[in-house]
Amino acid sequence: MREDFTVAEATAADWDEIIGWCAAEGWNPGLGDAACFRPTDPAGFLVGRLGGRVVSAVSVVTYSPDFAFLGFYLVHPDHRGTGLGIATWKAAMPHAEGRLVGLDAVPEQRATYERSGFTAAHDQIRHTGRPHRGTPSAAVRAVTPYHLDAISAYDSGCFPAERHAFLSRWLTATGHTARVLLDENGHVTGYGVVRAAHEGHRVGPLFADTPEGAAALLDALTGALPEDAEVCVDVPDHNTAALDLVTSRGLAPTARFTRMYTGPAPYSRHEATYATTTLELG
Repeated sequence: MREDFTVAEATAADWDEIIGWCAAEGWNPGLGDAACFRPTDPAGFLVGRLGGRVVSAVSVVTYSPDFAFLGFYLVHPDHRGTGLGIATWKAAMPHAEGRLVGLDAVPEQRATYERSGFTAAHDQIRHTGRPHRGTPSAAVRAVTPYHLDAISAYDSGCFPAERHAFLSRWLTATGHTARVLLDENGHVTGYGVVRAAHEGHRVGPLFADTPEGAAALLDALTGALPEDAEVCVDVPDHNTAALDLVTSRGLAPTARFTRMYTGPAPYSRHEATYATTTLELG
């Protein structure tokens, strides 16, 4: 390994550059993702520099003493096949020591992650298109600061760790539209977010207690967009109701990713997950 290669915590400017790389790879990140992602665990966002220039990246975000999520594993095209990627990986992984680590793998990298000790749990199927719009539901409301604590508590049943601070940014970021589903007693029974992306918009997460609730939320989210807006949704393949929902709205599969973990998949309400939050942070 070259002596002028170093790996260190990314700056905000570094991560803006990495988001641009993601767009070039066709990952279609959200326009405001860097501002939401990096504060989650700044020490978990790393870049490799060669002669002072950023040439690689990876994030290993620690959500709790038990769980972390890996993403943004990238090497600039000019430096692939030189060993810089694995050197960046080895520098980053100790940050998650002692924790179960998850990631979403593109098909061509699945075998690489398996060699590093990751095991496939299920696939995520990206569905894309211009959705049919359903009938608005009065049970779906715009998210306000008043809802944050209740949404965070609901989210903790659908995600393997508490992420209140992340949600405080994700629900309110510029370019994000968030909706919450309430029952007759005002209790949260689902919520969802749609955000502007480099191409169209991305829905995530979409969590709901019932298929009917998920449909109401999806219709409310897409109904807030321009009529011709393109939408993509990353749907876990073990939730057949979720697959039926996006298909019924006219979206078609366009990509596949594999959710993998370093150990047994953590508990979460799989039946309530209609769209993954992000492929980068879980």
